Amino acid sequence: MAKKKTAEERRRRAAELKAQRLREERRRKVLTIAGVTTAVVLVVGLLAFLLFMEFRSRTVSGVEEFEVGSYEHVETGQRVDYEQTPPVGGDHWNAWQNCGVYPEPVTSEFAVHSLEHGAVWINYRPDLPEDQVQALNEMYSPGDYLVISPYEGEMDAPIVASSWGRQISAETAGDENLQRFVRLYERGTDVPEPGASCSGQVSETAAEIDAMLSGGGVDTSGGMEGPEGGDAGAGEGSGNEAEASDAPSGAAEDEPTAEEQ
Repeated sequence: MAKKKTAEERRRRAAELKAQRLREERRRKVLTIAGVTTAVVLVVGLLAFLLFMEFRSRTVSGVEEFEVGSYEHVETGQRVDYEQTPPVGGDHWNAWQNCGVYPEPVTSEFAVHSLEHGAVWINYRPDLPEDQVQALNEMYSPGDYLVISPYEGEMDAPIVASSWGRQISAETAGDENLQRFVRLYERGTDVPEPGASCSGQVSETAAEIDAMLSGGGVDTSGGMEGPEGGDAGAGEGSGNEAEASDAPSGAAEDEPTAEEQ
């Protein structure tokens, strides 16, 4: 009888162990499924969040778009009557304004040429508070396609940023839509000459250019005269090629030379 009871106990114990093993396997499966489901939910949620943030970063409220008709080169010194102030595109002079920070207004006909290359031109009213001016200036880093300068013409807001065919107004330098506008359209590709240079040409302010024009320091056929009266350059490249220098004497060859604040 003792042997028979021992055999039954072994069978019962084996059945209990099997049942326990099955329960543990089912539990592991449930945990695995739950873990995979949680991971999938997290990944989907993260992707949705990233897509939302990408969409949000590219959604800029308050942008005005304009059709730019003619954008020919006109003689240096021939003023262009732009439809928008500040301009968003149009005819322009042969040289372009070096990207950088300027403490005084720059020449619109040069800055429009920079827009043609994919730059964003940030203008602000001369009476903008100094802390706001400093915040705008700090948006520029060497190599950026930004021209930052005060503007003496009419503007609808204290700050107006322009890219080729687009414009946005802002009350402060920290305006999120202004920041998004700059991120989205700086080095723009939907411009007449994407990738063309934004350095190596004009570093003078509008007042300096006006003085050169009135003093005969500019060849009105398009070239900018050098210190000895010779033409400092002529013509313009296209696409990604560096364009031939047509700038005033003293303009940088490789890096922006605008005075940075």
